[in-house]
Amino acid sequence: MQEHDNGSSRRRFIHLGMGAAGSLALPGFMREAFAADQQQPIGTWPAGTQGDSVFIGITVPRTGTYAVQGEDELKGYQLAIEHINAGHPLIKAISPKTTKGVLGKQLKYGVADSAAKPNDAVQAQQRFITENKAILITGGTSSAVAVALNKLAQREKVLFVCGISGSNDTTGKDCVRYGVRQNFYGETAANAIGPALVKAYGKNKKMAFMTPDYTYGHTVTKSVSEYLMKNGGWQMVTNQVSPLGAPDYSSYLTNIANSGAEFLINVNWGHDAVLSTQQAKQFGLLPKMKLVIPYQIPFLAREVGPDVTEGVYAATEFWWTMEDKYPLAKQFVEAFEKKFGYKPEWGAENAYMEFALWAEAVEHAGTFYPPDVIKSYESPRKLQSLTGEVSWRPQDHQLIRPVVIVKGKKPSEMRNKEDFWEVVEVVPGAGLMQKPDAFGCNLGSYT
Repeated sequence: MQEHDNGSSRRRFIHLGMGAAGSLALPGFMREAFAADQQQPIGTWPAGTQGDSVFIGITVPRTGTYAVQGEDELKGYQLAIEHINAGHPLIKAISPKTTKGVLGKQLKYGVADSAAKPNDAVQAQQRFITENKAILITGGTSSAVAVALNKLAQREKVLFVCGISGSNDTTGKDCVRYGVRQNFYGETAANAIGPALVKAYGKNKKMAFMTPDYTYGHTVTKSVSEYLMKNGGWQMVTNQVSPLGAPDYSSYLTNIANSGAEFLINVNWGHDAVLSTQQAKQFGLLPKMKLVIPYQIPFLAREVGPDVTEGVYAATEFWWTMEDKYPLAKQFVEAFEKKFGYKPEWGAENAYMEFALWAEAVEHAGTFYPPDVIKSYESPRKLQSLTGEVSWRPQDHQLIRPVVIVKGKKPSEMRNKEDFWEVVEVVPGAGLMQKPDAFGCNLGSYT
């Protein structure tokens, strides 16, 4: 491991060992050599695929309000790379053509701290593209970062697979040909949790929102409020919008306390969600108001305590007890816990799946040539995931995948110290999504 400090932004590079080229690498080399003779160079191709390895640039927040979630996401990426390089059975279940590496090439990678700041992420990934000939970039946790990397990927013609991003805009108005996203987002969260809330609590309720002031917050609040107003007759009595990293929520909570709301719908994320929820309890808003987490925050229950999340509904992508139903989830949870010492949260699951599905797309294409890899994503087929069968939607590069509704357990019902949530329902993804053009997606060109 090598550490490099560059001004205020920390860059950490972790280089994995490269496997011998051998016979496994030969088919990949042959395909790439043949393709290079047929097509013009684009992005970092073919320069980034020469030799027996390819490089991936990873940006996650390792400092700042989203750092805890960023570290979990990073661990998912690391496990996926380890499994891809080794030809692990779990990867082969998702990407059957994978042997060791992708097209026989080992994966190497570098990590930079984005601090959830779009400029930091873009600068770091630009260096990975220029200096390391990154064939793939990834990052997220902040949707503002994801949108910025979408634009970088399209400009540089280097594929971007999105990390955590809940904004509708990521595969909506800010979608790009060179970007894909596998995780759930505001609209699908709203359409999954909305019916559960109306069923549990009835109609004509008053709700207060706490919203972070950027694309994720605004689009999630819009989708959730619109669903509940249209289908449940719920009324938004206040929407308190706060900046990222706010240290004090007292003024926002005072406004909520005076609003007459029956429900506190907290869209804040990361440490902001922890602080705002803790302060809502201190202010006496909880449990007087019922808390709802429409877009679940990894580690929230651990940090605020199960007495606060007891009975709380949340929409999420994955919860580790799904291992009881899905064999691939069980393999993932066991491998992750063995390596890192705790049950994975959905950020790690999302990161793992993004790389596993990328490996499948490249192997299906038979080349790293970016337009062909993109067309591989756009070729309709059924794929395996940790939560059942999924598929890509070619019109906006959004994965059609289930959304999981969970409810916070009573402390006395927890089987172990990480058993915070009960899985209430796994909602199929297709019926949760807007029409492909509803959010203004225009993918742009391949070249």
